[in-house]
Amino acid sequence: MSYYFSKIINESFDKTIMKVVLSLKNEGFGVLTEIDVKETLKKKLDVDFQKYMILGACNPSFAYKALKVEDKIGIMLPCNVIVQEISEGEVEIAAVDPVVSMKAVENPALLEIANQVQEKLKKVIESL
Repeated sequence: MSYYFSKIINESFDKTIMKVVLSLKNEGFGVLTEIDVKETLKKKLDVDFQKYMILGACNPSFAYKALKVEDKIGIMLPCNVIVQEISEGEVEIAAVDPVVSMKAVENPALLEIANQVQEKLKKVIESL
């Protein structure tokens, strides 16, 4: 079982990020963090890396429900979505599979919430 689901599309990196953010919004997610991995690695290690963005996505309603049934679950939030340039005009989008992540917690109530979040994140990826 994979810990993520993904899709490769033919689009520019910057346009893909805009599409992902809009699709997340349409499914009730906000983007809390944006980590530019390429820029960070260049600045900290002076190495070159492909365009790679980590988006920390959160659906407040589901986050609240999860925190009510498992108060330490914040350790595993938000849901990360990555956008990485494979080649010029070819971009991969991948999202963490919350069902796989939450199985480690062994709380049936949390798994029910994770299933709902998984469905929404899959819609985000499929819509691109």
